[in-house]
Amino acid sequence: MKNYLVDLHRLRHNPFNGLYTFSCRLAENLLQQPLQDEQFHYYLPQSKFGLFGSKPQYVTHKRSHKFFQTGTSKYDVWHLTTGISQYRPYNRKTKVIYTIHDVNFLVEDPLNHKSNIRTLKLMQHNAHRADHIVAISKYALDFASEHLHFGNTPVSVVHNGYTVGEFPGFDEPIYWPAKPFLFSISLVQPRKNFHVLPALLAGNDYELVIAGLNHFDYAKKVMEEARRWKVEDRVKLIGAIDEKNKYWYYTNCKAFMFPSVAEGFGAPPLEAMHFGKPVFLSKHMSLPEIGGDAAYYFDDFSPESMRDTFEKGMNDYNSHDRATAIRQQASLFNWKKNAEDYLSIYRSLT
Repeated sequence: MKNYLVDLHRLRHNPFNGLYTFSCRLAENLLQQPLQDEQFHYYLPQSKFGLFGSKPQYVTHKRSHKFFQTGTSKYDVWHLTTGISQYRPYNRKTKVIYTIHDVNFLVEDPLNHKSNIRTLKLMQHNAHRADHIVAISKYALDFASEHLHFGNTPVSVVHNGYTVGEFPGFDEPIYWPAKPFLFSISLVQPRKNFHVLPALLAGNDYELVIAGLNHFDYAKKVMEEARRWKVEDRVKLIGAIDEKNKYWYYTNCKAFMFPSVAEGFGAPPLEAMHFGKPVFLSKHMSLPEIGGDAAYYFDDFSPESMRDTFEKGMNDYNSHDRATAIRQQASLFNWKKNAEDYLSIYRSLT
């Protein structure tokens, strides 16, 4: 019997966070794989026991385990699923897979030298312990390799998937736009770069609807820009939403906007592309890798350039049958393939 421990301790954190989603989808899809005398052990808070049914064995996560944990030698493979995890096996026999999502903290807060050095030191420690390193995009791997030393450790890119629910009968969104609208969704934080979007509303009649946790100070900057362009009545920060509301906004928006400047992967654009919607992305980080030739890209964030890109993109989308190609691009990324690739790596180490 081969025993694989998957670190899911991030399930004690914010459920609207990308790492939370990654942990859930990986855990769910690993259990759908045909096994060969193999057992998954899910390392997570005791309050989450049973979340994935009866197939996995549940292992209690304790914060004290960052200092020591007994019995880790019984696992053949230990999967560090987050870049800054401090939880790892306390023996040399167990093989370690280390997933790097990004080193975007170097972009988000470049002047916070002490914190960044500490984080890189922890990530380097994990990389040294790893028997196989995985990144969630080629960009994430290339960027991380500029700051971390991988030596001769094997490396792979395993793309994330995306999940979007469909609720055809749902027609009661928490906010009903009064006009045709552009949509985006994510944490309303500086790296998402949402404050460049209100300028797009000048000279047209669109609304801009941004969903996602917005209790951060950055939300004020977004609305300040809306006031500067005199479009504050058409910029709506609607907060976190459930799957039914996501479905409604994706299916009813005219276009999806994602000008993020620090993205290790980027699931929201894929969710919009699933519905054949035109997506407008920044050229930064992993987004061109995700959107491919099916997306439209802002060359820069000057209002004139963004409006030009948006106008040309919408004309192209409306003049040609672009929805099919957009859906095909999204279909390249799925959690089933993600789990298959990870299980293949587990097996390669045993």
